[in-house]
Amino acid sequence: MVVSLWHFLRRLRPDLPFNSVFESTCDGKMSYGPVWDHVLGYWRAAIARPDKVLFLRYEELLHDPAGQVRRLAAFLGMPFSVAEEEFGTVDNIVQLCSFGHLKGLDANKIGGLDPILPIPRDALFRNGESGDWVNHMTPEMASHLDEIVAEKMRGTWFTFSDM
Repeated sequence: MVVSLWHFLRRLRPDLPFNSVFESTCDGKMSYGPVWDHVLGYWRAAIARPDKVLFLRYEELLHDPAGQVRRLAAFLGMPFSVAEEEFGTVDNIVQLCSFGHLKGLDANKIGGLDPILPIPRDALFRNGESGDWVNHMTPEMASHLDEIVAEKMRGTWFTFSDM
């Protein structure tokens, strides 16, 4: 998340150092507040109301997109029928919703996000991979962030680890 945010914010400030975004994240001083507070809020809502809030992790979507599409359909009360499965509906949905397909759509390549925020739409689509943090963080930075996350998530079974 830190690396993605940094790449996104550099569209506004190309000279923005990674360290600045990293430190702000660690200190919980991002403009929208500490990321773990938001994640834990949704996670707790999913635990309290599993019939109303489905909690998906990006790594789970990358690891098993078809399984997560099935999970989403079941959550919505619209599981796939045998005929839909045999027809390849799930695979078609996975393809239509894939990072590569969405990134290539003109609607996601042309224009800006907002007349006030001069960031092109394509800033929302960088590489769609998990684990790019190793190319931007030192082992010490990663360890520091892991310690913060472990502290913030203490008492829950929730983790941010890659699949």
